[in-house]
Amino acid sequence: MLDSYKTVERSGSAEIVIRKSRFIGHARPVATEEEALAFIAEIKKEHSAATHNCSAYVIGERDEYQKQSDDGEPSGTAGKPILEVIKHQGLKNVAVVVTRYFGGILLGAGGLIRAYTDGAVAGLAAAKPVLQVLHRDVYLEIDYTWLGKVEHELRGRGTLLGETSFADKVTLHCQPITSEADAFAAWLTDITSGQGIVALGIEHYVTKEV
Repeated sequence: MLDSYKTVERSGSAEIVIRKSRFIGHARPVATEEEALAFIAEIKKEHSAATHNCSAYVIGERDEYQKQSDDGEPSGTAGKPILEVIKHQGLKNVAVVVTRYFGGILLGAGGLIRAYTDGAVAGLAAAKPVLQVLHRDVYLEIDYTWLGKVEHELRGRGTLLGETSFADKVTLHCQPITSEADAFAAWLTDITSGQGIVALGIEHYVTKEV
């Protein structure tokens, strides 16, 4: 799993008008090619009256899955510019569709490239690019006498915390960055003088603004 990667937070769309043609950029986070293709099919159905629904997606830790479609526009004037926007922004696991309603004025190859580029940029901005950072769950079980000190230390460290459980003992759910998890666990042992019970949990991504 990657330590971090950029994607988009949600589905989003935005419209621009260029020489009377409407270009609507749509973007959505996707985890698989199947999700990407389903999203593209959904937009094509929603905008079945449009002149073109051009698309591209990038999926995988190493961008293993990439595909583009000009959907009837001249070769290289639509799908490729959309794909290049995704790659230029460093995004992964995202699909983009740019819908065009022809306004009666031909744009030429250069004009189409710029229009589909701008449409993709607008759609991605509406979907809000975010950073996904890999964290690991670390659980600390302590006696109540340690709670005040540990909470103070965690606040000072700026540790991301989950829900605290209160039973015979207190269990704190900490979420350090994965690359720091082992050192963090050792630190917890140190600040509790070895009296805390530390357990490592699963890894998961946490969304942060960019």
